[in-house]
Amino acid sequence: MDTILIVDDNQAVCDALALMLELHGYKTHSCLSPEVALELVKIHDIALVIQDMNFTQDTTSGEEGKSLFYELRSLQPLLPIVLITAWTQLDIAVELVKEGAVDYMGKPWDDAKLLNSVSNLISLHTLSRENTQYQRAESQRMVAIKDADLCGIVFASGSMQRSVDLALQIARSDVSVLITGPNGAGKDKLADIIHANSPLKNKPFIKVNIGALPMDLLEAELFGAEAGAFTGANKTRIGRFEAADGGTLFLDEIGNLSLSGQIKLLRVLQTGEFERLGSHQTRKVKVRVLSATNAELALDIREGRFREDLFYRLNVIELELSPLNQRQDDILPLVSHFIGPNFSLNKQTQRALEAHAWPGNVRELENACKRAVILAPSKLLTPLDFGLSAEPVQDNPVSGPELKQELTLELKPVLKSELKQELASDSKPELKPVLKRELKPESAIDQKADTPRVPDSASDNAHSSASSSTRSSISVIDKTSIQAELHRHHGVIARVAKSLGLSRQALYRRMEKFGINK
Repeated sequence: MDTILIVDDNQAVCDALALMLELHGYKTHSCLSPEVALELVKIHDIALVIQDMNFTQDTTSGEEGKSLFYELRSLQPLLPIVLITAWTQLDIAVELVKEGAVDYMGKPWDDAKLLNSVSNLISLHTLSRENTQYQRAESQRMVAIKDADLCGIVFASGSMQRSVDLALQIARSDVSVLITGPNGAGKDKLADIIHANSPLKNKPFIKVNIGALPMDLLEAELFGAEAGAFTGANKTRIGRFEAADGGTLFLDEIGNLSLSGQIKLLRVLQTGEFERLGSHQTRKVKVRVLSATNAELALDIREGRFREDLFYRLNVIELELSPLNQRQDDILPLVSHFIGPNFSLNKQTQRALEAHAWPGNVRELENACKRAVILAPSKLLTPLDFGLSAEPVQDNPVSGPELKQELTLELKPVLKSELKQELASDSKPELKPVLKRELKPESAIDQKADTPRVPDSASDNAHSSASSSTRSSISVIDKTSIQAELHRHHGVIARVAKSLGLSRQALYRRMEKFGINK
């Protein structure tokens, strides 16, 4: 509920304004002097002030109100102030309006006008305050990004901006982060940003693609192995955890980790302790773990492929990355980055790139750009250079004159019905001869309409060979034939009727008979 401060030396005026405003859902505070008003503004969250211009008996100069106005402005520069007075000082009113007073009314005031002004001014004040807060936050964010190491990431979408902002925010902590999203979307880039902006940025940063490691060597890669621990282990080797000691370890495709490996990983996350493969000596490390996956780990947990306790250890903070087709604003900046300054795109190519689904995300886009740069015959790249269609497929093939003809044919039954009604009435007898000429008998037409039309001349056959071929192939017009033609002509009745050799009226009757919906 918005709070309005009423400042007037007349208690009756304060009471009248307070009653009116409270009846319309506002909370009010009233006072009789500028000194009390200033204290109330300091204490309470005031949305708007309605102030008199004179507070001392026999004073009509407006200087007191002017002084109060400037003191309120010094306390809250954006506070809406409505000036009311029985003595109108035009020069002061003009001056204060120029200084930011939002309204000036005489006494007695118009209730409807005052309420409307109060409602609009509070709404504008709320928006202005929110905009100021947003600009302040945006300014702080831009300063943070300017000073941050973004590791060469290219983006322009709001979705990616939020992901980067969150990555920068959590980089300062040492908690585990789970980055989720489809393959090729840039999960490793976010991991780079987190490490590069963390207190561990000068410490080791070790990356492991678990999906690329053989299952029988996975534990040895992560935790190390002693000589002779398995066939081919001719010497002792340290694992990735030991290599990342004191720094950050990025485990990509964490969903591919075996259950036995998950148990060991859980122990390391809990205690920092582990044993090399083939050794009983316990070792201890301090590592920040970042992990990433494109899998549905919640589903894997339900099906027993992933440990729930490990999931919660890894997922202290989840950073979700959207696929490229959901952050369309990133596509063209990424393309410009990948193709370099020596190549350019026309509008058609830009539209084709933005319209493509990019199921392989940024990785697919990068490969398409590399291919285009190598194989393109000119510096101006076309959709074909990227392996894309030059023209988007249209859902509705009917356009131009055909669409106009279709609409005209659809309207004819309606117009004919209206003409019949007009002919039946006696309102305009002078039009009946014209109406009769327009309403030709339909019995002969309908009789012909129920049978396929057979071409009677060579010119008819030459006019449309495709339509004649279709009609000759359909000896019996049954439900299946009509449905096939509807599908072939995308439901365009004029075309279907023509292909079957029927009039539109006859086709509609047969569709109704067979229970076919358009």
